Amino acid sequence: MKTEILVMAWQALLSNKIRSLLSMLGIIIGVSTVIAVVGIGLGAQEKVNEQFKNLSVNTLILVPSRGGAGSSKLEADALSYLLEESKLIKTGTVSVQGNSEVSANGESGSFTVQGTYSNFFEYSNLVFAAGTGYTEDDLRNRSKSIVIGDELAQTLYGEDYVPEDLIGNILTVARKKMEVIGVLEFNGGSGRLSYDDDVFMPYDTARKMVLGSRASPRIMVDAFSVNEVSLAEEEITELLRTKHRIREGKDNDFRIFNAGSMVSSAQESSATLTFLLTAVSTIVLIVSGIGIMNVMFVTVAERTREIGVLKAIGAKQKDILTQFLMEAIILSMVGGLVGIVLGNVIIPLLDEYGAMYSVSAILLGFGFSVLVGVFFGFYPALKASRLDPVDALRSD
Repeated sequence: MKTEILVMAWQALLSNKIRSLLSMLGIIIGVSTVIAVVGIGLGAQEKVNEQFKNLSVNTLILVPSRGGAGSSKLEADALSYLLEESKLIKTGTVSVQGNSEVSANGESGSFTVQGTYSNFFEYSNLVFAAGTGYTEDDLRNRSKSIVIGDELAQTLYGEDYVPEDLIGNILTVARKKMEVIGVLEFNGGSGRLSYDDDVFMPYDTARKMVLGSRASPRIMVDAFSVNEVSLAEEEITELLRTKHRIREGKDNDFRIFNAGSMVSSAQESSATLTFLLTAVSTIVLIVSGIGIMNVMFVTVAERTREIGVLKAIGAKQKDILTQFLMEAIILSMVGGLVGIVLGNVIIPLLDEYGAMYSVSAILLGFGFSVLVGVFFGFYPALKASRLDPVDALRSD
C-alpha cells in the first residue's frame, strides 16, 4: 500500500510539471546557496589559517609607531634587550623590509627585500628547497648572500626551474651583485606574511646597502605560553618605555600587535560573515517552504473530489495524509538534490574566493530542504485527510 501511495504521489506531481518545478525552485536556490556560502566560508577560514601559519599564537609583533623610524627609537637592538630583561619571552627575531629592483637571467621586476636575522627562517617555519640560510658571520660582515622565495625564482628563471641549479647564481638587487645561497619552498601565505616573492639578505646588508636607514624594523617575539601573552605585552611595554625614556603621560613610540588576537579576529569575522550568509539562505528555504504549502493547499482544493472517491473506496485518513505529505516531501527532496548538483557546479566558479567543497554543507542543505517539506506539507496534508467524504464527492 505504501508503494502505491508513493507512486500516486509521484504521478500527481508529474501531472502538473510546471507547478511542481516552480514549487521546487525556491528549494533549489536555497540549497545551492547554502552549499556555496558554506564553501566560501570554509575557504575564507582556510585563507586566514594560511595567512597566519608562519606565526605562533604566542607571537607579539613590535613596530615603530606612526611617523616611521625617524620619530621612533625602536631599533633591532631592542630584541636582545628584551630577551635579556624579560622573564616572559623565550625567543624572537628581527626583519626590515622594502621594495627594490631585482634582476637576473634577463628578467627583472620590483620585489620585496627582507633584511633579517639568521634565525628568521627557522622562526617563521620556512623550509628550504635547496641551499641554506646565512650565518651570524654573514650578518656581522654584511655579506651579499641572499635567499629567494619560490615565486620570485619562477618569475626570474621560469616555472620549471630546479632549486639546486640556482645556488651560486648572481642576482642584481638595487644594482648590487648578490649570490643566491638558498631557495625556499612555496610558502603560500598572504599579505605581509607571504614570503614567496621575497629576497632575503642579512639585516645590516639590507639596511645599509639596499633599503636605507629609514626602513623600519619589525621585531617578533614569542611568549612562553598563550596564557602569558597579555602579561608579556604589558612587560614589553614597560621595558621599552624605560629604554626609550618615555615620560609618564606620553604616547609610546612603538606599537605591539598580538598575533593570536589578529588570528581570532580574522576567524571571527569570517565565521560571522558565513553565519549571516547562511541565515539568508535559510530564509530562502523557509520562503520556499511557504510556497510549497500554498501549492499543496491549491492541490487539495483541486483534488477534493478525488479525495472523496479515495475515501469512498476505503482509503483511510492516514493514507490520504501520507499521500499528500509524500508529495510535499518529494518536491523538497528533488529540489534539494537539484540544489546539491547546482551548488557543486557553482563551487569551482567561486575558486577566486577560495570556495571549498563541504560534505557538511551538502548534508545541511539537503536535510533542511526535507525538513521544510515535512513541516510545510503536513498541515495541507492533514486538512486533506480530514475532509468529509460526502462533502468531498459533492465538490465541483
